[in-house]
Amino acid sequence: MCSLLPEPGVFDDTLDIVFPGNFPSEAFWFTADAFIQQGGVNLSYGAALEAAFNVEQPVDGDQISFARIRIRVDLTTPGSYTITHPYGVEVVAVTTADIGTNGVGAINLTRDIGIGAPGVYTGALGGDIGPFLRSLNGPYTETNPTTGASERFVGDPNLTEAVTGSPFDTNYVRIQGPNGIDLRTELFAVSGKLSTVQLSTPLIVERSTYSRSTDENGAPVQSQDVFVQAPPPPGSAHFVDSAAGTIEMTEANRTGNWYGQSDAGPTPLANLAITADNSLATPPNPPTTLNSPLVDQVTIGQAQYSLASGQLLVVASTSDQTAPPGLSASVATSGAALGPLSGTEALKTLNTVVGPIPPARVTVTSANGGSDTEEVLILP
Repeated sequence: MCSLLPEPGVFDDTLDIVFPGNFPSEAFWFTADAFIQQGGVNLSYGAALEAAFNVEQPVDGDQISFARIRIRVDLTTPGSYTITHPYGVEVVAVTTADIGTNGVGAINLTRDIGIGAPGVYTGALGGDIGPFLRSLNGPYTETNPTTGASERFVGDPNLTEAVTGSPFDTNYVRIQGPNGIDLRTELFAVSGKLSTVQLSTPLIVERSTYSRSTDENGAPVQSQDVFVQAPPPPGSAHFVDSAAGTIEMTEANRTGNWYGQSDAGPTPLANLAITADNSLATPPNPPTTLNSPLVDQVTIGQAQYSLASGQLLVVASTSDQTAPPGLSASVATSGAALGPLSGTEALKTLNTVVGPIPPARVTVTSANGGSDTEEVLILP
């Protein structure tokens, strides 16, 4: 289930892996390989998260890691080619010189991201790889011949299968080019061992806000809106609104951006329990639940300063039109108070003298937790 090749004098794949003594010069946490051979096009694609050595020999203290995208294509026709793959899109201009006498290696693209000082492994996180592709037929379970323990893998590198996991929902390799070239494959050979370390599902709460008002007939119009970032399907996300209702959230085209709305009456500053669960994709990792306060949405409509008069004008509104909370302004950089905004409705105003120079940005904060920051427009 591993992608290791024998290296005479360095690594014998018929023997146990031992460091030092019998250890490969390169190994892989993850690989995904695909091929297209049709109509004069011979394409090989590889995506990998790789472990290697700075001097290309297994020497302790010389370990490095990197994320790799490699695309090699033999072609017979020059022109502009677009290659779409699970981790992005590459556009390559192929010249007659690139074609040469036989077209071998007309496209030869390798992007290795993360190679740094030996022992520094964080650079690979800035590469193209992630999330890991996984077989639709997986995960696969195999018995470790040394320990006897059951181990699970995202795929079998000896098989070519359909996969899932592309952050762009492009679980294929496609090449488009001149003269109507348009070829694709959805079959990959993938490898990677699933960790047994339990890591909670990643979850970032971007926003939990409410709004309330009335329509022309006096009927209440209200919502609780939650935005989060979490793993895409088969992951899931939901939240419990301030009326104790469970709201399933919707994800946008496998980008990991989730949204959910409740029309229950909001309770300002109530803590909403928001949960993301990716256990179907990465068992046995547990779901994550975070509490996020339900706040109003503050919008600064105007922030301007007159050099002639020294007057600062700030106009802002709250999404709570039913019971508008108080709003106050401050200097964004220092937090220095500028004063409360006046008005009994949702739209409120502050007009005050500020000196000797205007603030670059102002922040308006609501008593119900919402806030907004904007740059100040400078007038003569």
